[in-house]
Amino acid sequence: MRTLIALAGLLVFACAAQARTIHIVAFGDSATEGWLVDRKDAYPAQLERVLRAKGYDVRVTNAGISGDTTKGALARFDEAVAPDTDIAIVELGTNDLRLHVPVRTMHKNLTEIVRTLRKRGIEVLLIGLGSLNLSHIAETTNVAYAQWKLPPGKYRASDGQHFNAKGYRILLGRTLPQIEALIRRRK
Repeated sequence: MRTLIALAGLLVFACAAQARTIHIVAFGDSATEGWLVDRKDAYPAQLERVLRAKGYDVRVTNAGISGDTTKGALARFDEAVAPDTDIAIVELGTNDLRLHVPVRTMHKNLTEIVRTLRKRGIEVLLIGLGSLNLSHIAETTNVAYAQWKLPPGKYRASDGQHFNAKGYRILLGRTLPQIEALIRRRK
């Protein structure tokens, strides 16, 4: 009888562990924050809705700050990425270029962000935005990579640069298989 009770306890514990909510942090700049779109239309909110509709128990935190650079992201890293984070989607670097931060410095900072996330056991999807190709950083740090690029002027917010809700939806559709693969790895 004791064996049955112990076995039942283990099964309950195992089911509870599998049922744990996956915490995803979207860590980036204005393209993550959702500049010029309603918060509900920014990609982190859309991602959470899409994943939940597919049956995933997820919580997606939007840790995007407009105008942020890789240096700024390093400074707010511990505040933005909670200890219970399972997956981080990192989208940074375009403001560094706009502010003429040396590319080498930007790459160094992004590499440090990604390596720190991996040391914490967090799965990472690195996003290259527009013409900013960061695939070499993803390769050297062994993380998933996606290039977010849409035709100029299409699917843009009122400033013509940032994405609108439909643009985010298209990009998420392209990236969703990678995100689902990271979720499966965490389970």
